[in-house]
Amino acid sequence: MSEKKFIFDNRWIGEHGIGRFAKEIRKCDLDFENISLTGNPAGKLDVLKLTLFLSLRRSKYYFSPGYNAPYFFINRSVITIHDLNHIDINSNSSFLKRVYYNYVLKRACKRALIIFTVSSFSKQRIVEWSGADDSKVIVVGNGVSEEFNENVAAYQNENPYLFIVGNRKEHKNEERALLAFLNARIPHNFQLIMTGDASQKLTDVLVKNNAVNRVKFLGKVTNKELASLYKGATCLLFPSLYEGFGLPVIESMACGTPVITSNTTSLPEVSQGAALLVDPKSLSDITEAIETIVNNEDVCISMVEKGYRQAAKFQWSKTRKIIESTIKLL
Repeated sequence: MSEKKFIFDNRWIGEHGIGRFAKEIRKCDLDFENISLTGNPAGKLDVLKLTLFLSLRRSKYYFSPGYNAPYFFINRSVITIHDLNHIDINSNSSFLKRVYYNYVLKRACKRALIIFTVSSFSKQRIVEWSGADDSKVIVVGNGVSEEFNENVAAYQNENPYLFIVGNRKEHKNEERALLAFLNARIPHNFQLIMTGDASQKLTDVLVKNNAVNRVKFLGKVTNKELASLYKGATCLLFPSLYEGFGLPVIESMACGTPVITSNTTSLPEVSQGAALLVDPKSLSDITEAIETIVNNEDVCISMVEKGYRQAAKFQWSKTRKIIESTIKLL
């Protein structure tokens, strides 16, 4: 066991992507204690709160399952950067985010004990952007949480449906996905179900195409509800423009549902031939993939089998093992 005692930033724990990672990593067999801070770890002033907190606990090391880092004491910190979407995607950024990334996080990458990340794609971007030593950036991957499995009860919808896990952010490419669904030559009783609330932009598309009744917005869902929605769907439609990993891909596969996703960023690495890959900027590509899934039962059967095998490769126990062995060597 490592002699280093770590303060774990459990403020990240939740049902979003980093939240699931944080929840699972907290189970590591390491000397963790929860941080005694409250508030949003991604908040504007958190770097100051965190730095002051660590200045009072000089005998402890710091572990963040997210991208927050102190300005000082970074040499006794381990941080996790899932992706660089706040740098690479303009619509996801802001002046303060860019300041934080370029003046706090880039410095942290060079001085932290270790940087964990979730894909080879993200590692490459972190090294390119920050100039950090390649050997300090460790790919630990993600896992499929226990809620997502082939035995989950399927969501009961009155019509067959395609499923989008999204949050109305531009890089999720939802408007193009919606148009592809409406253009696809598939039975008209098919619906599209989306997590999150409707946006004005998507509502306008539906009104213009006289298709309001073909799409459902379900708002926020729990992990249990999400698993049920994956299971009941004809496919997951996930043509994102940018992902550091793409948890919905393997979660859907673990539930036995075919996946349409993008041929860019981390998504080919995560799906490994078990999904239909599309050019996310090509409306016709996405449309054709939808038609293939809906109209070709043999393709669906093959993808389900491949998906189960691919999802099985991603286990939180493996992620924890990499983290434990790395930290015990520090």
